[in-house]
Amino acid sequence: MAKKGNRVQVIIECTEHKDSGMPGTSRYVTNKNRKNTPDRIELKKYNPILRKMTVHKEIK
Repeated sequence: MAKKGNRVQVIIECTEHKDSGMPGTSRYVTNKNRKNTPDRIELKKYNPILRKMTVHKEIK
């Protein structure tokens, strides 16, 4: 039987884009270690619609 891992796939979404009211959305899929980072992650990623680096937060 396979051992359950600590790594899970998470989706991160742009916070600035959501507030701007522009159509579309900027989302990325990444991995995180559940054991080391139990809370939601925040990363600075490129938003192609706004054409700048913005803060992306983990969504459910």
